[in-house]
Amino acid sequence: LGVVSVAAHPSGVIAASASLDSLVRVFDVDTNATIATLEAPPSEVWQMQFDPKGTTLAVAGGGSASIKLWDTATWRLVSTLSVPRPEGPKPSDKSSSKKFVLSVAWSPDGRRLACGSIDGTISIFDVPRAKFLHHLEGHYMPVRSLVFSPEPDGRKLYSASDDGHVHVYDAEGKAIIGAMSGHSSWVLSVDVSPDGEAIATGSSDKTVRLWDFKMRAAIQTMSNHTDQVWAVAFRPGGGGRLASVSDDKSISLYHCS
Repeated sequence: LGVVSVAAHPSGVIAASASLDSLVRVFDVDTNATIATLEAPPSEVWQMQFDPKGTTLAVAGGGSASIKLWDTATWRLVSTLSVPRPEGPKPSDKSSSKKFVLSVAWSPDGRRLACGSIDGTISIFDVPRAKFLHHLEGHYMPVRSLVFSPEPDGRKLYSASDDGHVHVYDAEGKAIIGAMSGHSSWVLSVDVSPDGEAIATGSSDKTVRLWDFKMRAAIQTMSNHTDQVWAVAFRPGGGGRLASVSDDKSISLYHCS
């Protein structure tokens, strides 16, 4: 069935893909040989990301409202970080389903994890202590994409939401430090350049936008796609390259000066 997420290991040698068939497949990028197959219940694998050192694969747990951590040496499930439910829900309470987890992001030092939920909340976890720290609020629709800024302190967190806004949080201080708007529909993806200076977003309004955080404004809009843009990614290591992928069945490459 459909592949909903792909994550590349920092080494570039292996990658993982998550499918609606309830399996995560880990494979060698060059040979396509399967290294490991991780079993997960339906609707419990959504977005994935390897930690900066490549020792752990974090999986947004979808309907289980959790982040699952897999050890990349043994490919065993080593931890499950549960997103707190609203206070006082009953097991049959339909509101509990609103914590469906869509997105996940590691801080640059690998000590913090952020996850975005379908109800618009963002949860922050302390990974070494396997502890929930706090929620970040401000969005009111699904948060489909998250990325930490690459600065060493790793405090800045960018989020993209169906509410059409891009938020910038102080992930440690629990505060919104900036908000940017301009897309006319859902913001489906966000990424930050390796130097932390530029932000890119992809939207269901068919555009890719480049933002200047200091100006809180879009400085460039690319309208070459003819359908919604599901993902944007800067080239690791710099070089000013950006890629986007769209439902129009194309991948676009840009040089961002």
